[in-house]
Amino acid sequence: MNDMKTILLRRAICLLILLAPFVSSAQKVVLFDRISAYHHIQVYDENGKRTLSFNGSWETTMSLTNPLTGHFEYTEYFQMPWIWNHDIKRVLMVGLGGGSTPRAWQHYYTNVMVDVVEIDPVVEEVAKKYFTVAESPTLKIHINDGRVFLRQTTNIYDVILMDAYSTTRYGSSLPRQLTTKEFFTLASRHLSTNGVLAYNVIGQIQGFRATLIGAMYRTLSAVFPRVYMFPAVESQNVVFVATKSSEPFNYTRAAAEAYKLIDAGTVTLPTFTLRVKSFLDQPPATAATSPLLTDDYAPIESLLQGTQ
Repeated sequence: MNDMKTILLRRAICLLILLAPFVSSAQKVVLFDRISAYHHIQVYDENGKRTLSFNGSWETTMSLTNPLTGHFEYTEYFQMPWIWNHDIKRVLMVGLGGGSTPRAWQHYYTNVMVDVVEIDPVVEEVAKKYFTVAESPTLKIHINDGRVFLRQTTNIYDVILMDAYSTTRYGSSLPRQLTTKEFFTLASRHLSTNGVLAYNVIGQIQGFRATLIGAMYRTLSAVFPRVYMFPAVESQNVVFVATKSSEPFNYTRAAAEAYKLIDAGTVTLPTFTLRVKSFLDQPPATAATSPLLTDDYAPIESLLQGTQ
């Protein structure tokens, strides 16, 4: 009987040894854990991906084998501005996170200058140490509030990308000073004649945070002649694209411009023509009843509570 127990025990040990590599690869390994002035920041590896978390909310994911993959789908819509401007030379990104968007722009568009504004110096530290973000002659990181930076700089950009988030009791939230008519007026002044602003908002056109989506559409439309939307397929994100040009675009024209960019080699993102299929040129139903966001009235937290 004891011999049988010994044999079974040995077999169990051998099985554990054989399974150890698979078990360990799926375990969550925390690489960084710190409370900054703005967030509780964690970086951890799990299932072949590296994740940046702010207060428990996922901010960035990245493949450990290929840093250009494993990111959130919505970040690829930040390359849609090429449809409206085929000659992008300078980009401003507000909100660094784990650097998925700046990393992609550096890889695909080596001649484009990118300024990134990030309010939290710890986020910059983490992005450089754990997410392969590196400053270069074409990528500069500035520690500042996005609105303050725009107020102080004299730079003119072809594209402004907005992906800054804070955390409230309702989860990830847009910083209210970056959502108002006054802010978008300031941003427009720093865009070139054919400039484009793209803005990531967590929400859905119908349902989850739909009133916030309507408010953002209405507020952007108060400043920019044309506003379009790209709802993400794999997540609850809507990327707005607001243009200084008043020339209208529909899906047919947007898709045609996308294929031109691919054929010319200007854009080499493999999924570019797939992402353009999310293009919408009609306002969300909630735009008519959602508030216009201003410096005097921007009830972001109350908008986060609503589902309609």
